[in-house]
Amino acid sequence: MVFSDSDTRVEVLKNAVSGRLIHHPERSFALEVTLDLVKGAHFFCHKPPMHFHVQEEYIESIQGRLALEIDGREVVLTPGDGPYSIKPYKDHRSYPLSLDRQEYDNTLVKFLLSGEKTDSVFELSPVFFENWYRYQDDVVVNGAKIDLIQLFSTFDACGTYISLPWWVPFGQTVSRTMGLVVGRWVGGLLGYQPFHRRWTTDWALACQKMETSFFQRRFADRSKKLD
Repeated sequence: MVFSDSDTRVEVLKNAVSGRLIHHPERSFALEVTLDLVKGAHFFCHKPPMHFHVQEEYIESIQGRLALEIDGREVVLTPGDGPYSIKPYKDHRSYPLSLDRQEYDNTLVKFLLSGEKTDSVFELSPVFFENWYRYQDDVVVNGAKIDLIQLFSTFDACGTYISLPWWVPFGQTVSRTMGLVVGRWVGGLLGYQPFHRRWTTDWALACQKMETSFFQRRFADRSKKLD
C-alpha cells in the first residue's frame, strides 16, 4: 500500500467515522477506516444492514476489536489476525465491539477494507465508499429522508446488494434484480444517479462508470458543477 499526503479523506457522523482512501497496487480499492467509540456511541448502537458483494472483499483490524457477522455467526477480528476474506455473495456486516468488549479501555477501532480487482465496471471502488458514507451522514446528521431508490442505485453501481430475509426464495437473485431494475433502470429514468459530484473526489471515475449504462449516462457530465 502507498500512503500519501494527498490521500482522499472522508469524515462523517460528526467525526465519529473517518476514512482514508489508500492506493493498493493489487486491489480495486483500499480504505482505512477509524471509528471513535465515544463520539459514535449513539450511532454504533445500531448494526448496519446485512449485504453482499459480487466480488471478494478483505477486512483487517489494525486497532481495537472489530466484529464481522457472517454465515450466521460473529467473528471477532483483532490486530495481528491479518486480512479476513469475505467471499463473493456472502451475506455479512461489520461493526465495532462496544467499549465494554474492547481491551485496555480502547476507544478507537481502526480497520482496513479492500477489494479484489475484477473486469467489471460495477465493482467496489473509492467512489462508492465516498458516496455511501456521505449519504449516511446526510440522513443521520442532516435529517435527510431515507430513499430506497437512491440506496439501490448507489449499491448496484458497485456490485453491492441488500441481503433479504432467509425465507425469501432465491433471495440474492431477487435482491440483484431489485438493484438492477429499481436502482439502475427505474432510478435512472426518474433522475436518480448513483454518484454525486458534491460527494465524489474522482468524478472522472464516477462518470466512467455511469457512461456504461444507458439509463445513467446522462449524469456523466465531466464539466458538471457541484449538484
